[in-house]
Amino acid sequence: MALDEIIISRAIIETYTKKLMDSLELDVAICGAGPSGMVAAYYLASAGKKTAVFERNLAPGGGMWGGGMMFNEVVVQEEAREILDELDIKSVEYTPGYYTADSVEAVCTLGSKAAKAGARFFNLVCIEDVMIRENRITGLVINWSAVESAGLHVDPLTVRADYVVEATGHPVEIMQVIESKMDTRLNTPSGRLEGEKSMWAEKAEEHTIENTTEAFPGVYVCGMSANATFGSFRMGPVFGGMLRSGKKVAQEIINKAK
Repeated sequence: MALDEIIISRAIIETYTKKLMDSLELDVAICGAGPSGMVAAYYLASAGKKTAVFERNLAPGGGMWGGGMMFNEVVVQEEAREILDELDIKSVEYTPGYYTADSVEAVCTLGSKAAKAGARFFNLVCIEDVMIRENRITGLVINWSAVESAGLHVDPLTVRADYVVEATGHPVEIMQVIESKMDTRLNTPSGRLEGEKSMWAEKAEEHTIENTTEAFPGVYVCGMSANATFGSFRMGPVFGGMLRSGKKVAQEIINKAK
């Protein structure tokens, strides 16, 4: 069979356009396809929530891809191992309570499981603004990340969502946009972003779970974004808290949406 380049182009354009059109109104929009965002997407989509993940980079995975300093292994504690087991990600006990997992296998499997559960992924898309109605987030303002990188003046499009998950990691991109709106106050002690502290893995892992909550009406923070929002520590290449945070944020939204 001869290949027709126009058919190939049409197939991509029409299929992508249909996928995007079907994702303009969502139950949950997840910003960031790092480990916590993808875990959240898996559980939300598995619960029947119409979920889409928007990632500014070419590939999902966030900081998990590179493991620790480009040694592509990550550490997960005993408390999070059941998530790896549920998602069929192989782990090896290193010492009691500590397990290692191949970071590439983990990222690929997380993305695959979330997509197969029904979550839609849109890579190379950035969030340049949000929609706020009556002091509540009602949607996202999206654009191509290449447009942002090139500094082009190209107007964006919008996506409506009942809930937004801030999972952009250290930069807390969504919360920064919300904070910049002068009439908004976050659900933090100061009402503003508290900022990320230095590395302290033990405290960071604990606080990641504690800080996974609604940070502004309609917006939940998870993973490193949770600690950067509420002023806790970074944790480095240990990912148990990230995985558990993604599961917790999904459960909170599922319970609230009932």
